Amino acid sequence: MRGYGFETDEHRALREQARRFASHEIAPHANEWEEAEEFPRELYPRLAKSGLLGIAYPEDLGGSGGDIGHAFVADEEMVLAGKSVGTCIGLGSHAIALPPIVRLGTDEQKRRFVVPVLAGERIAALGITEPGAGSDVAGISTRAARDGDHYVVNGSKTFITSGCRADFVTTAVRTGGEGHGGISLLVIERGTPGFSVSKKLRKTGWWASDTAELAFDDCRVPVANRIGEENQGFRAIMVNFVAERLMLAAQCVAIAELAYRESVAYARERRAFGKSLTGFQVTRHKLAEMATRIAAARALTGECVTRHLAGDPAVAPAAMAKNTATDMCCWVCDRAVQIHGGTGYMRETVVERLYRDARLYPIGGGTREIMNEIISKAERY
Repeated sequence: MRGYGFETDEHRALREQARRFASHEIAPHANEWEEAEEFPRELYPRLAKSGLLGIAYPEDLGGSGGDIGHAFVADEEMVLAGKSVGTCIGLGSHAIALPPIVRLGTDEQKRRFVVPVLAGERIAALGITEPGAGSDVAGISTRAARDGDHYVVNGSKTFITSGCRADFVTTAVRTGGEGHGGISLLVIERGTPGFSVSKKLRKTGWWASDTAELAFDDCRVPVANRIGEENQGFRAIMVNFVAERLMLAAQCVAIAELAYRESVAYARERRAFGKSLTGFQVTRHKLAEMATRIAAARALTGECVTRHLAGDPAVAPAAMAKNTATDMCCWVCDRAVQIHGGTGYMRETVVERLYRDARLYPIGGGTREIMNEIISKAERY
């Protein structure tokens, strides 16, 4: 098993724990859930009971402790053993919704929002992207006007992971003037009058993970649901993005590793012209290049995590890792389909699904072009 450089015996034990859970709870149903475009809600409390849902969250909030490195190895094994990226993404939507609350929320907010999610009782989502503002977070237009002890929210969000069935959405809203200085974070709960799921979105990949368009029409949200100070939400979002981009890079490494393993197994078994595909140099060289690119992306991503754990924000390196890993993942998954031939183009084949799943990564969490802009600013071009 190719691991990360920071791994200890504790990380390896965690890998085994995640592998057991995904093998028993996800893999047998992967095709069914992907085709159904959802997985049972009952999977959340089962994941919580296993201790995997709360990794990298404080124990006093119901978490399992640990840090982003522990989350990395657990998520990788969930993908490798579960073979359903969509299910893993849906189960992990709290990883981008809860951190701002954990960092900036009051004790009461943590009790109300964080604790039940880590217990598997509620589902959390993050609402940033809008139809007219994707990577340009400072350009969001969803407005929250103060009215006494409430905000009146009007606007919409799109491409929201777990948005269809989330019990609450950590939402970026405009409470002040234009630009990044006028943005705040509000927790908007399901059932709040004026808050609705306007559309369930159908995607190229990640089928088992529901994705929604949300609408807010004179939606009254208590001021008590604001996370942090008013007009100070932009920085919290940016801090969140760094960890998210590292997680996306790690997911790409896991997806590519799975595509590689599937390809090796297939190439050993499939025979052509009297020998297995691995008997042909062209196939062996494809696999060698896949393994090399995976190792390079894993090394860069692991270095960024090590720096992050040491207190370095690693904003530009995280952008580099995301671009490197996403490019690698798309390339590896393409080669995996090619090695499988016609079989790789069939929906029941794992690599066909991974090929579709991979295409989101150069877009989500900040596009490839935005990552290059972050890198260029850091390098002072």
